[in-house]
Amino acid sequence: MTGPNRIAVLGAGHVGPVIARLAIKAGYPVAIATSGDPEDIALIAELMIPGAQPRWASDAVADADIVVLAIPLHRFGEIDPGLLRGKLVVDAMNYWPASDGTLQAFEHGGSSEIVARLLTGSTGLTGSTGSTVVKALNHIGYHELEDRARSPGDPDRRAVGVAGDDAAAVATIAGLADRIGYDPVRLDGLRAGRVLEPGGPVFGAVLPLAEFERAVRQDARSLA
Repeated sequence: MTGPNRIAVLGAGHVGPVIARLAIKAGYPVAIATSGDPEDIALIAELMIPGAQPRWASDAVADADIVVLAIPLHRFGEIDPGLLRGKLVVDAMNYWPASDGTLQAFEHGGSSEIVARLLTGSTGLTGSTGSTVVKALNHIGYHELEDRARSPGDPDRRAVGVAGDDAAAVATIAGLADRIGYDPVRLDGLRAGRVLEPGGPVFGAVLPLAEFERAVRQDARSLA
């Protein structure tokens, strides 16, 4: 039997450490990286993310089964798509013009769809030169994401959306969501993940499963 997927979290701001802590608690091996020297985040990792291994981004990604993008979207362009070639990528980023400035590449269409095109050249499906992109863990605030995590069966357990065009990848990330404390709701393709973005019906909301499903089904953006 193989062990749990190895996770590389790119980003050590607010979101990245929370996702890393939840994943470590759930039993995943986790590496965390920024664009710089891992020594620069060693103390942060030791104090805030005990159990996470600070690494160079290239090394963390090379050894990972799942790569979580938890960086400000305006810095996404600094990532070499080749670094993520063949990887299952979780896009936990959001397009915030107020903080990112206007990013022309993200002005039209869902941000994760655009991330997928930039990484694969076409869709979110992996190919010989591309990545597999799944949108998840972006629509709940980082503080609530950690505070509201609950074990299966807990009456206060909440839901998290998972959107992608590759069924196996979506299943893997749905399993991750479940293990870190949330009921996963699989949406109908990466395009349907627009409901999870700023302005969408569940963005910023921490909803029980039934309410979450009702909210996304009532929104036209949930239709691929």
